Order: sequence, then structure tokens, then C-alpha cells
Amino acid sequence: MTGELEVLRRFGLGEDDLEAWRLSETDFEQWLTDRVARRPTGPRARSVYGAEDVHDFARRAILEALLLGPGDRLLEIGCGGGLLLRDALATGANATGIDHSEEMVKLARERAPVVVADANRLPFGEAEFTSVAMSIVFFFFDNPVGVLRECRRVLRSGGRLAIYTTGPELRGTPAAPEPLAAQGHFHSDEELAELARTAGFRDVAVHNEHGGQLMTARV
Repeated sequence: MTGELEVLRRFGLGEDDLEAWRLSETDFEQWLTDRVARRPTGPRARSVYGAEDVHDFARRAILEALLLGPGDRLLEIGCGGGLLLRDALATGANATGIDHSEEMVKLARERAPVVVADANRLPFGEAEFTSVAMSIVFFFFDNPVGVLRECRRVLRSGGRLAIYTTGPELRGTPAAPEPLAAQGHFHSDEELAELARTAGFRDVAVHNEHGGQLMTARV
């Protein structure tokens, strides 16, 4: 158990989390990825994902790309603590989020309307939104084209997509540390763009700044 506890402490976790893993009877690396990033839970989840500076660089890039305003309706997939939704609402736009972490949904509901849902099966009708955003979540999707097709389905004609994700050059760095990185999916800039084109998006562009990838596209 000493090795697992040392890993947990690198991620700001402790003995209570170690006990939670033991009770879960699941693979340690998968459990850790869920606990820290994929389905955040525990006291750390609220303190990290409720913090004003969490992924602020990604949030700013997405909002600058989408240029939201009154008349827009935004869907954020993987909304975490709801900070991007809060900022979107401040522009006068309508904003809704989904997350598959019940704890994150409870946290985000303090700021915006949010529901528990799966990105592969969005609980919305066709053409309900003018914009879709994802911030540091695309990395975790096993079926990225399927998720993107769902995004296209719920977007209106001319609707905008903005995704901020982590490039392969950051694997093993603090931005994508092991063992979490082994549970995710990295795409080069061109691979990322091709995923969007395959899903039916147009005007696809990827801007890479030191491994942080911002992909934008339109329906």
C-alpha cells in the first residue's frame, strides 16, 4: 500500500482516499483517474474544481473563440465546477452543462443549470444550441468521433464548436501526468482536426500553444 499512498499524495490525496480505493476493488490507475479528473469526487474535487483559477487558460481561450452574447445558447460538455458556464451567463447567453460526475454536477449547479449525462448520448434535441464547448475533457473520450457527431446533432446551422485539450507533447508533464496520461487519448493537431471533419464539421482549425490545443469548427 505504501506505493499507492505515495502516488495519491502526489495528487493531493491521502489515507482516506486510499481507503476509498481499497473499498472500490477496482484497478488503481483507473480509479485514480476517475477520482482526480474523469469523475472527480471527495473533498479535493470541490476545492480544485471550484477554484477560480482551475483551467482558467482554457476557459479564456474558449470564450474568446465563441464570442458569446445574448441570443446564444451554449452547451458545455464536462462542465466540472461550472466556471465557464458562469462566465457564459455573464455575457447574456443562455448556458447549460452536462457532466457524468454527480459531485461535479452538484457543484456546478451553484452557478448554472447542469444535468448528469453521457457525452455519447446527449439528452437534447436536434439544433438546440448555437455553441458547444469542452474544456480539458476531450482527452478522455474513447469514441471522439461519436461525441463530435452528437455535438453536431445538437448544434444549429452555423453553430460553433470550441474544444480545449492537451497535445501529445505534454504527456508525462504536470499538464498530463502519469498514471493519468495512460488512461487518456492524445491527438496531434492534424489528427484532432480530422476527427472533427469526419464528424461533419467545417471550417476546422487547431491552434496549438505549447501543447495546449484549441480546436474550433462550425456546422
